[in-house]
Amino acid sequence: MIDTSDFKNGISIELENVLYTIIEFQHVKPGKGGAFVRTKLRNVETGAVIDRTFRAGEKFEQAILERKDMQYLYNDGHNYYFMDKDSYEQIPIDHDMIGDSADLLKEGNDIEVTFCKGIVIGVQLPSTIALEVVETIIGAKGNTVSGAMKPATLETGAVIQVPLFIKEGDIIRVTTIDKKYQERV
Repeated sequence: MIDTSDFKNGISIELENVLYTIIEFQHVKPGKGGAFVRTKLRNVETGAVIDRTFRAGEKFEQAILERKDMQYLYNDGHNYYFMDKDSYEQIPIDHDMIGDSADLLKEGNDIEVTFCKGIVIGVQLPSTIALEVVETIIGAKGNTVSGAMKPATLETGAVIQVPLFIKEGDIIRVTTIDKKYQERV
């Protein structure tokens, strides 16, 4: 059990049998009346953010989270399959849980998967991934005044914007959060 004095950003708590992660909190002591804690909580399952106020000293059940590094194996169109590197157990994870960056996953990538009571509650991709450019158009010389960009198809099928000097066969680093070109490797 934890109480409001133990709150920190990123801690997970169980509230009304729903798992929430504390995004931010503020301890407030008004001149009149008892102290309270104002929080922003993210529902781990749905991603919805709620504002909630608690009395100082109120107690909660802390959720115990387990994080494992897992290796991406393949996908069947809807589920993405990951392997536990210690036990070699394979688990399917829904495309919606991975998000828009799923098309940047390449077989063999290591991903951090978060579990609570044996249930997958989150997937954390690395901040950048190195991928090969398999198709792009040739950039026109002299067309670089404004930092022009062109589309490029990566080995995973994702299409991103890259600078004109990038050509087929180049390996580039892409940020997974916003799917933007970072640098040539």
